[in-house]
Amino acid sequence: MKTKIIILISTLVFIWSCKPLIEETVDLNVQNWIHGSENCEDNDEPPIQIVKYNSNTWILRQNKCTNYEAPFMFLFFGEDKALLMDTGATKDDESFPLYKTVKQIINDWSKKNGEVELIVAHTHKHGDHYAADGQFKGKPNTTVIGLEVEDLKSFYNISNWPEEIVDFELGNRLMKIIPIPGHQASSIAVYDKSTKILLTGDTFYPGRLYVKDWNAFKKSIERLEKFTDNYEISTILGNHIEMTQTPGVDYPIETIYQPKEHQLPLSVQTLKELSSALTKLGETPTKEVHDSFIIYPVD
Repeated sequence: MKTKIIILISTLVFIWSCKPLIEETVDLNVQNWIHGSENCEDNDEPPIQIVKYNSNTWILRQNKCTNYEAPFMFLFFGEDKALLMDTGATKDDESFPLYKTVKQIINDWSKKNGEVELIVAHTHKHGDHYAADGQFKGKPNTTVIGLEVEDLKSFYNISNWPEEIVDFELGNRLMKIIPIPGHQASSIAVYDKSTKILLTGDTFYPGRLYVKDWNAFKKSIERLEKFTDNYEISTILGNHIEMTQTPGVDYPIETIYQPKEHQLPLSVQTLKELSSALTKLGETPTKEVHDSFIIYPVD
């Protein structure tokens, strides 16, 4: 009897040890973000908020009192490379110490996991997404990707822009690069197969979706929708929050205080809502207000 019990316990221990560990992640639907102040002279929040999503993924947000755009940045670790998506809206490394912040995260991670090369990439070529590139250029073991379409085609090995979706390997962590021009010519989305997060930059986020090229934007949203039909999506994350918690109501442009923000994540269902709206609007660029975003054509 005693032998049977020992065998049973040993079997259970073996089975349990073979189960994959499900890593806990931050619930981004309830995550509080720094959101500026009515008077920035009274603001005592850090210039960069750091949220550890899981052991290999970080989300950073710039303080609105350093720049009203308050963009989000994303840092992914693989076994060989770390990928930083975007460098924020401020050049100065004293008021916005992005390199110092990212380097500290990398150093802490590397102590447990080994050194990695840092790749600095961008969701698109607008100043609030690459302003701090200069803090990273020339730094050891760091590559900063260019901002033009040709730079992206060359680095990611994209031969058929914008139709081709390509893989980018970080080392046992596969990212998919999805060209999505329309908001800006070199816009891309990035899908992380590990977390199932889909990054959509300024193409899709809770705010004003500025559309520069209407036809290209429509095709890009169709491409994203088709992608979500074929891949599991845990959440969709853009680079800004401009909507309030009141459906269809956005904060004023250039506001430095957003006390009741819409949550950052958007759903596949909301992406499909955008795609359907664009189809119905047809060929004419048209502003249209939705609960979680505003279609906003620009010249």
